[in-house]
Amino acid sequence: MTAAWHPLHPFSPPGGAAASWRLTARAERQGDSLLLHYRLEDPRGGQGAPQGLILDGAATGRGEADQRRDDLWQHTCFEAFLAIPGEKSYWELNLAPGGAWNLYRLSSYRGPLQPELTVQQLPLSCHLGRGCLDLETVVPLPAPLAAAATLQLSLCAVLEAEGGELSYWALHHPGPEADFHRRDGFSLLLP
Repeated sequence: MTAAWHPLHPFSPPGGAAASWRLTARAERQGDSLLLHYRLEDPRGGQGAPQGLILDGAATGRGEADQRRDDLWQHTCFEAFLAIPGEKSYWELNLAPGGAWNLYRLSSYRGPLQPELTVQQLPLSCHLGRGCLDLETVVPLPAPLAAAATLQLSLCAVLEAEGGELSYWALHHPGPEADFHRRDGFSLLLP
């Protein structure tokens, strides 16, 4: 059974090139792993990435792929927040189109970011073409998540447009500010 695609919505309507973008994502549990796939489309087409999207150095051949890095959310970054219903702790996953990534464990809301060291590698697949970006990975779940009967997720992204403007996209924005850490925004349940 293939997982459903879910639309991600910008926190506020983006301007410029980002106004035409469409972002969808899907998540599927596969045993002790989680398949994540993000698709960013620009109906205007083009030869590569959606028009006006700024990618990190790795995606343009200037960075190092498959490397754990901090602060990825300061530029184009696809994210997932994972939790066990009823638990205070949760995990934050950051994925840059160029292959850089990080997985953190937080003990409570916006608690200190602690790298999840049980995951040492996270290969990403990123394809660009005709105004579309597809990013996919399979995440080995840390033991508490792998053992949980149900996972609670938020799928989201920070997208950087030309000029440095950031837009914040998520399945659900529950508050007055864009805040991916709010648990009431973890609206997707996976058995």
